[in-house]
Amino acid sequence: MEPDASTGLAKTAALNVSEMGERTKQLGSAMHEPERQRRVILVIVCVALFLDKMLYMVIVPIIPDYLADLESKQAVHIHGNISTVHGTINSEKLDMEIGVLFASKAIVQLLVNPISGTFIDRVGYDMPLLVGLLVMFVSTCIFAFANHYWTLFAARSLQGLGSAFADTAGIAMIADKYTEDAERTRALGIALAFISFGSLVAPPFGGVLYEFAGKRVPFIVLACVCLADGILLLTVIKPFSNRTRENMPVGTPIYRLMIDPYIAVVAGALTVCNIPLAFLEPTISNWMESTMNASKWEMGLVWLPAFLPHVLGVYLTVRLAAKYPDMQWFYGAVGMVIIGASSCTVSACKNFVQLIFPLCGICFGIALVDTALLPTLAFLVDVRHVSAYGSVYAIADISYCVAYAIGPVIAEKIVHSMGFLQLNLGMGLVNVLCAPALLLLRFVCQMKPSEKNVLIKKKPTGHYDCIKMEERLEEVCAPR
Repeated sequence: MEPDASTGLAKTAALNVSEMGERTKQLGSAMHEPERQRRVILVIVCVALFLDKMLYMVIVPIIPDYLADLESKQAVHIHGNISTVHGTINSEKLDMEIGVLFASKAIVQLLVNPISGTFIDRVGYDMPLLVGLLVMFVSTCIFAFANHYWTLFAARSLQGLGSAFADTAGIAMIADKYTEDAERTRALGIALAFISFGSLVAPPFGGVLYEFAGKRVPFIVLACVCLADGILLLTVIKPFSNRTRENMPVGTPIYRLMIDPYIAVVAGALTVCNIPLAFLEPTISNWMESTMNASKWEMGLVWLPAFLPHVLGVYLTVRLAAKYPDMQWFYGAVGMVIIGASSCTVSACKNFVQLIFPLCGICFGIALVDTALLPTLAFLVDVRHVSAYGSVYAIADISYCVAYAIGPVIAEKIVHSMGFLQLNLGMGLVNVLCAPALLLLRFVCQMKPSEKNVLIKKKPTGHYDCIKMEERLEEVCAPR
C-alpha cells in the first residue's frame, strides 16, 4: 500500500505542477494581449507617477523638523552647552537650506528633461521608464539612511534625475498606447488622478510615519513599492528582450517643438496654472500658524480634501472631451480662471474650514487644465509633427518643473518683502490674464489627424505648391 500511495502522491504533485505551469503560460500569453497589456502598462505608469509625487511631497512634514534637529545636535557638539543652541541656530539659514533642498529635485529634473526627451524618442519608452524607477529606488534608499544635509541634497537631486526619465517616459507611453483621442484623454486623466492622490496623501503619510516610526520608515515603504513596480515592468514589457525599433518613427527634435507656437502656449499654461500650488506649499503652513493659530494636524491635512474636487475635475473634463473634443482649449481656459479666482480668496480665509474651499478650487482648476492640455500636446504632435511623444512630454515636464523649481526658493522672499496677500493676488491675476492665450488653440483643436498630410507629407516643392498649402491650411483652420 505504501508504494502505491507514494506513487499516487507523486502523480498528484506532478499534475499540480503541470497545471501551475499551464496557468503561468496562459497568464503570460494573456498579459501580452494588446488590450490587457495596455491596462497593465497604465497601472505601471500610474504607480510610477504616484511614487514620484509621493517622493516629492513626503518630505514636507519631515525635513523642516529633521534639519532643525540636525542643526541642534551640531550646535551642541560645537558649543558643548545646550543653553546656547537656540542662539546658535540661524532660522533664516535653515529656511534657505529647506527651500534649496525642496527645489533641487525640480531644478535637476528641469535640466535633464531636454536630454531625457530626446533619449526616449530614440530608444523607446520602456527602457527609460525602467531606468527612472531604478534611480528613484536608489535615491529613496539614500534618503532613508542619510543623516547629513548634503547627503539629503544629493538624494533629492538624484530623485529629480529619476523623475526626468520615469515621468516623461510614462506619460509618453500612455500617449503612444492610447491613440484615439477619447481613450487617450481618459487614460491621461487616470494618471493625473494618481498624481493628485500622491501629492495630497504624501504629507499626512510622511508626517504620521515620521512621528511614530522615525524618518527611515516612509522612505523604505516607498522604495519597496518602487522596486515592485520595476519588477512588474520587467515582467510585462521585458525591455531587455525587445530592443528593435522598426515601427517607431524618428521624433521631431525638441528644439523644434519648443518653437512651435501652439506647443509653447500649452507649455506656458501648464507652468502658470501650477504656480499657485508650487508657491503655496512652502508658505501656507507658516501663514496658517501666524494668522489662525493652526495646529500641526491642520497644517498637514489642509490639502487632503482637495483630492475630491481634483478627481471631479478630471472626470468632468474626460466626459466633456469625449463629447466635445475640439473644446479642450476652452476647458483649460476655464480652469485657469477658476485657479485665479480661488488664489485671490486664499488670504481672506480666517480659519481652517474656510481655507479648504479656495484650495479645493485651485486643485479643481488644475485638474481641468492638466486633463485638457496634456492630451492636446500629443494631438499637436500628431497633426503638426511626428508621432513620437518623448520630447513633447519632456517639454510638459519642464513646464511643471519651472513652477516647482522657483516656488520654494522665491515664494518665502515674496511673502517677507510684499506679504502673503500680494503673493496670492499676483498668482491669481497672472492666471486670469493668461487664460485668453488658449484662444490661439481653438482652430488647431478642430483639425483631425488626417489633416497631418497637409502639414507633413505634402511638403511644398515650389511657389505654386506653397500657395496651395496655404489655401488648404485656411480651409482646415476656418471656423465651422
